[in-house]
Amino acid sequence: MNDTPGWASPGSAPSDGQDTTVPRPAAPADDTGSTSKWSAAQPPAGQWSPPSAPGPGPATPGPTRGWGGPPPGGGPGWGRPPAAKPGVIPLRPLSVGEILDGAVSTLRAHWRTVLSVSLAVSVVSQIGDILLRRYLLPEPVVLDPNATPSELLSQTTESAQSQLAADIPSLAIMVICTLFTTAILTVVISRSVLGRPVTLADAWQEARPRLPKLLGFTLLLPLMSALVLVVGMLPGLLIGSTAGAALSLLGAMAAFVVVIWLMVRFSLTSPALMLERRGIIPSMRRSAKLVSGAWWRTFGILALTLLLSFLLSLVIAIPFAIIGTAVDGDGLTGWPFLIVTGIGAVIASTITYPISAGVTVLLYVDQRIRREALDLELARAAGVPGYGAQQPGRDLSGS
Repeated sequence: MNDTPGWASPGSAPSDGQDTTVPRPAAPADDTGSTSKWSAAQPPAGQWSPPSAPGPGPATPGPTRGWGGPPPGGGPGWGRPPAAKPGVIPLRPLSVGEILDGAVSTLRAHWRTVLSVSLAVSVVSQIGDILLRRYLLPEPVVLDPNATPSELLSQTTESAQSQLAADIPSLAIMVICTLFTTAILTVVISRSVLGRPVTLADAWQEARPRLPKLLGFTLLLPLMSALVLVVGMLPGLLIGSTAGAALSLLGAMAAFVVVIWLMVRFSLTSPALMLERRGIIPSMRRSAKLVSGAWWRTFGILALTLLLSFLLSLVIAIPFAIIGTAVDGDGLTGWPFLIVTGIGAVIASTITYPISAGVTVLLYVDQRIRREALDLELARAAGVPGYGAQQPGRDLSGS
């Protein structure tokens, strides 16, 4: 690991095979200049005793922190000081609850910046989605319940293809909006880890140079996933019969598992690209290295976050959907229904976008703390006493 307090250390130990011995902060020197952990003034022989046993020495009033046990009333641990917490998380390996709490705490601490970004992105995204649903979506394919199994499978495939073609414009809008959200919120969350204030202008100025590479990765990942799905379905599509349709379905299921594996493996690419200032491919390799050995834990945290975001969105969206259905007589494509449900979607996205981005960034921080002792660099950057001074001109992103 390098000596700078920034996050831009390219491949820190032990990920890159460097020495796994991590220097810890030095103990403060006493009045004589010695760094010994023992006090210079020791009691005379035979004049001390454990705090729970009487001794010949003079009595000490009040409770004592003797050598024989932990501090009174419990504590963070005997011989281990509590972790520094200059910002929204303690600087140590994080639990799942602490990662989720850190994301919510960032939303509370920087709500003006966070909500202004997520609200603007949500409004633009929903306006585009409403216009697409009103004017561009084709009529849904109605399945015939009396059709033969082969005809029913063909109708299902046609319906899925029609829905996929209709969702591509919405997906493109979502990708662009997620791009800006991820870039700016990554900067905000990285500052909140250190307890530093950040404005929207500061976050935009720092994130703007990384947008082209982040856009490249944001487009590369769906293309890579689509290629995997096409390869999985291609043998069945070439056969073209009922057996081919079944084989295509099996291939799609197997390809979907591969896509999930790839998504988790490269899930930390965005924070690595933003905070370590790497290229697209090096950032993907960096994410794969950090996730290696922790795939299931990463998958579980991301899946839990997705589930919580979905449930929160559902709780917010259901009342708006009921109201939209009640005031609209034209079905699910009328203006009243689309506007009312769009308002509910904006509110849900404004809240869930920052939480999802926060979990991803904090998961990246947690993996680097576990593998590379990033907590020492963060403590120095935050100015925590005992960890050394921060180098001039350096911040979390290494600039």
